[in-house]
Amino acid sequence: MQSMQDGPYQVVTLFDGTGFEGWTHKDGSAVTWTLEDGAMTVAPGGGNIVSKETSRDAFLHVEFRCPDMPEATGQHKGNSGVYVQGRYEIQVLDSYGWEAPGLGDCGAIYNQHAPLVNACRPAMEWQSYDIIFRAPRFDEAGEMIDDARLTLFLNGVLILNNIEMKGITGGPLDENVTEPGPLMLQDHGDRVSFRNIWLAHLPQE
Repeated sequence: MQSMQDGPYQVVTLFDGTGFEGWTHKDGSAVTWTLEDGAMTVAPGGGNIVSKETSRDAFLHVEFRCPDMPEATGQHKGNSGVYVQGRYEIQVLDSYGWEAPGLGDCGAIYNQHAPLVNACRPAMEWQSYDIIFRAPRFDEAGEMIDDARLTLFLNGVLILNNIEMKGITGGPLDENVTEPGPLMLQDHGDRVSFRNIWLAHLPQE
């Protein structure tokens, strides 16, 4: 994937590894995750965090690293989530080596869309999501006429191709789908790390 940071779009850095100035917990309190070597890591019990920047249509870049949990299986193996607009969860999980990823595996829209292929790297290696998100559309009466759509690259490999959402996923920040929303990162109890997070606002027309 070619970076959009040098293109004509308005790019906003959400996390550059130096601090939590652009983030809060979802209740507005200060972030209690750990910060080390340019990355932030879930502190179990710390809770989900949200970006102060909100967006509608956007290109988002997120890098993540799952911990090595060799004794764990399934949803207990390096679990977290990247919620676009705080409402649509892209699963984060150590799914390396699994032949046919499912609705709860890394890169899935949780319980809605499974990845086309498994492009995961092993635990403890940095991985990247490049997300192209088109917010839902509404008519003048406020009725939804188009659901949200999303294209996703995992480590440069296309794994979701312009899929149509089936509504918001579980555990959302809110259900205000007519409004812009933040990026939300999930605390699922595992020490998943994140770094180099940015977004480019995209024109709606």
